[in-house]
Amino acid sequence: MLDWILLFLQIMLINIVLSGDNAVVIALASKNLPPDQRKQAIWWGAFGAIALRVLLTIIAVYILSVPFVQALGSVLLFWIAVKLLIDEEGISDVKEASTLWKAIRTIIVADFVMSLDNVLAIAAKANNNLAVIILGIGLSVPIIIWGSTMVMKLLTKYPIFVYLGAALLGYTAGEMFVKDKVVTDILLTDVPHWIVPIAATIVVVGAGFWKKIILKPRTHHF
Repeated sequence: MLDWILLFLQIMLINIVLSGDNAVVIALASKNLPPDQRKQAIWWGAFGAIALRVLLTIIAVYILSVPFVQALGSVLLFWIAVKLLIDEEGISDVKEASTLWKAIRTIIVADFVMSLDNVLAIAAKANNNLAVIILGIGLSVPIIIWGSTMVMKLLTKYPIFVYLGAALLGYTAGEMFVKDKVVTDILLTDVPHWIVPIAATIVVVGAGFWKKIILKPRTHHF
């Protein structure tokens, strides 16, 4: 039971950290609608986004069971974790919708495009536990949608949450890599498997500190 709760909390954290941009997209997409239609756009957009995200994650869980695909996915997830800490680019331009259905469509499409990293991370962490996937996504997406302002302020004011999320993704990427038995039998025959997730976590967090402490001061000289 404790393992289930910990897994659920980890999936919630991954969702919140990786969905901050999605919250901004939802706000922009429904900005120009009347208040009553804005609520409908958020509700229906959220429902469509959740359903699509659950479906994609379930598909990803089964795809990741194929040899080499899991190792490939782990490398991609590792890069996502690093990018989360070193990439400071803003949200891509999102058009404000003028009608209810355009807003709903914008929310669902934007969520799909921006949630591929989220889907991969949850699929890697879920260990085929579909109940945890559905609950984790079902509960965390509404938190992002209706608490978007609070979440963005939290992540901005307390960067430690972003670091924790990135560290968790790095560790998950390492775990995911060693679960691919075909790859580990070739590359990690003499290496203890527990080293890989820890090393991945250290590299991810180290990249974040490197960007913040070493690279940032240099940019001020230009």
